[in-house]
Parts: sequence; C-alpha cells; structure tokens
Amino acid sequence: MMTLANYREKLTGIFGAALAAVDPCQAVLNTMKLDGESLRVGGASYRLDTFERIIVVGAGKASARMALAIEELLGARIAAGLIVVKEGHTAKLAHIEQVEASHPIPNQAGEEGTRRILETVQGADAKTLVICLLSGGASALLVAPAEGLMLCDKQETTALLLKAGAPIGELNSVRKHLSAVKGGRLAQAAYPAQVVTLILSDVIGDRLDVIASGPTAPDGSTFGDAWAVIAKYGLQEKIPQRVADYLQRGIAGMAPETLKEADPSMLLTRNVIVGGIKQALAAAQAKAGQIGFAVKMVTAELQGEARDAARILAKTAVEAQAGLRPNEPLCLLFGGETTVTVRGGGQGGRNQELALAFARETDGREGIYLLSAGTDGSDGPNDAAGAMVDGSLAERARQLGIDPVQYLDDNDSYGFFQRFDSLSGENSHFMPGPTGTNVMDVQLILLEPAGNAGNNENLEGQAE
Repeated sequence: MMTLANYREKLTGIFGAALAAVDPCQAVLNTMKLDGESLRVGGASYRLDTFERIIVVGAGKASARMALAIEELLGARIAAGLIVVKEGHTAKLAHIEQVEASHPIPNQAGEEGTRRILETVQGADAKTLVICLLSGGASALLVAPAEGLMLCDKQETTALLLKAGAPIGELNSVRKHLSAVKGGRLAQAAYPAQVVTLILSDVIGDRLDVIASGPTAPDGSTFGDAWAVIAKYGLQEKIPQRVADYLQRGIAGMAPETLKEADPSMLLTRNVIVGGIKQALAAAQAKAGQIGFAVKMVTAELQGEARDAARILAKTAVEAQAGLRPNEPLCLLFGGETTVTVRGGGQGGRNQELALAFARETDGREGIYLLSAGTDGSDGPNDAAGAMVDGSLAERARQLGIDPVQYLDDNDSYGFFQRFDSLSGENSHFMPGPTGTNVMDVQLILLEPAGNAGNNENLEGQAE
C-alpha cells in the first residue's frame, strides 16, 4: 500500500478542480451577460438605458470575486457600490468599496458596513437597478440588529447556537428574526427599485430563504419558529434578555415579521443561483477520472454531527473497498455541511473533527485516504480548511504519544493536527488559505483495493 504522502497531490488536485469550477467571478460571468444596453440574467433582461443609477451591494466570503465580475461587465456604469467581506477575503476593486468584518461571530465593522448598505439602497427609486451579491458567510457579515437590540445580543445568541451545534437553517431562522436586513428586509429597504440578487449557494438544497438568511428573499419562518429553535437547545434562560423579550413580542404580533411572498418588494426582486456544491463535485468527479480513478458521487447533502458523518463515511469506504477489483482504485465524493456540538475546551472545526473521527473509525485499515475541507479555505475560527488522514494515522499518532480519542473528547481537532504534524513532520493539516469561494464542504475518499500493495503504478505522476 502507498502512504498518505503519496496521495496528497491527488487529493489536493481533485479538491483544486472542485474550487476552480465554482470560482465566483467566472460563475457570475457565466450567468450575467451584457448585450449592448441589455443586461441578461436568470432568464430576464434589463434595459440599462431605462435606469438612472446602478447600485451594487452585498456580503459574503466570495462577494469580492463576484464583484470583480460586475466591474468587468459594468465598470463606470456603477454609481455606488459597497460589500462586506470576511477579513482577508478582499479583491482589487475599482468601483465597489469593501468593508472587512469578522465571521462567524459578527463584529462592529460588519454592523457599520450593513447600516451603510441599508442607507445606500434606501436612497434608490424606480429608476434604480440594485445588484446584490450574496455568498456563504453573509449571515454573519451582513448584520444590523432589529430595533431595540444590540450587536452584542446577536453575537451572544449566535455563539450559543453555534456551540449547541444548530444547523444553518435553524441558526438563520433565529438570526432573521433579530435583524433589520435579513428575511427580505434588504429588498424592502430598496423598494421601489428593481433588485437582482446573484447568489453563490452554501446551503443544502440551495434554499433562497436560508442562504445568507435571505435578505432579498421571502421568508416562510415565523417568530414562533425562531423561539422553537431556542427552546430545542434549552437556551431560553441563556440568551440575552433583550433577545428573549423581542422574540416574545414578535410572537405576540408586536414586532414586524420577516417579509412574505406577497410583499410588493418581492415582486420587483429576482434571485438567481450562480453556483453551488453540485458544480464543485461534478468537476471533482471529472478530475478524479482523468487521473485514473473510478468515481462514485455519494451525496451533495451530507449533514448532521461531524462524528456521525465520519462514521457513515468510514462504513461506506470500507464496504466500497471490499468490492474493488485489483488495480481499480475508486474515488468517493461527498459534499454538504456538518455541525459540531462543542462539549470540550479545544479548538477545531467541523472538517477537522470529521477527519480525526474518520481516522479513528478506519484505524488499522490500509488503502483508505480522506480529505475533508471547507471550500472557502477555513474551518472554524482558525487558519485551517480541514485535514487529510488515512487508516494508519491514529496508530502513527499513538506511537508519538498522541491520543486521538483524548483530542476528540476535548473538541480539539486543530490542536491534534498541529501537534501531530509538528512531531511527525507530516502535513496532514490542510491550510490553503482563503480561496475566494464558498460552497460548503467537500469530502474526498480515495480507495486502493485491499491487498493491492504497491500496485498503483497507473496512478503515479498523473495528479497535476
């Protein structure tokens, strides 16, 4: 059997192909076309000579590269532009201003940038075209607390839900009902302008009301739904009192609900998905095939606890490996977004925890290699995107005096990979840096046929 080091280039090459397929700039250019005075997008056409102003706003980890495409198409036609991006995720823009803010816990910079975006679109009229750019991370970056709430209230509530392991849909149900911009309220602020929203999806099923908490999409959830999420995780007495009071006022009809489909602003708003996890996985499939692997696309909707997902992935890998013929390696592809319920005091992220749990589940098995990583280049509040592991990593760690189970119990997958790499000289920690895109997470599993030791010459040197 070959080692993880032999497979590193193959894993990163396949992952790189997935990223290239969802480059935000190209995704926008593939979707929006300028034909003379006609701007075509999502099956609609907008005559630019009927508008007096074009405003560009938005938020998200990929919004800067999306803005590059808009500048390439419209240039000096842009009358005003402002986007909120995650710190370190900027691009060189000439007409659209960028505000850097923190993620996943919002900060003052994000709030100030969002207030300026609201002020900008509130000045729009029927002769204005608003182009909104949204990608993953916008729920935390595009933040403006509802009247009577403070940023610290949203910060504390978000942190509690993240620690409890709430999935993105539940988290956003709460955030929308504490916001002056989410749940369709950005489109409402822009009314009577026409709004075109281009979206790089980072949620399972590409739900418009969930991506970025739907600032320009109608929302089907209610204050009651938001409170049900709080109750589900037993946070009624832990969230700030102002948040509890506001949600209860909303349930009683004393605070404005999020926007519904019948609102007039929704009739002037068009939301268009420009890319997502399926495009990324299709490119990964093509790349894996090019370098000699048979490929099985397992799912684009992986979710649940990271450790539970790791168990499922490991079982799938073991069963698939058992059916392989000699010299016929296989690539299994997964995409989606898991969660972590934090019970320990360590540092990590869902991909690192999944990878470490997978290493434990495949302990002692040869010929199984995994890369689990966030397509945005980050995984939790640290500088890693994920990790690469194989079935022998847990044993190699124990030989160095590192107990994987202990680190898992402390939710310290980041600390595990940092220490393991330091002592072993390996590079299991995957740290590509900000990628400029964000379409959830990708898991790649490469399988050698059991007992096929050293017989994969056909794969050698084929990864680019």
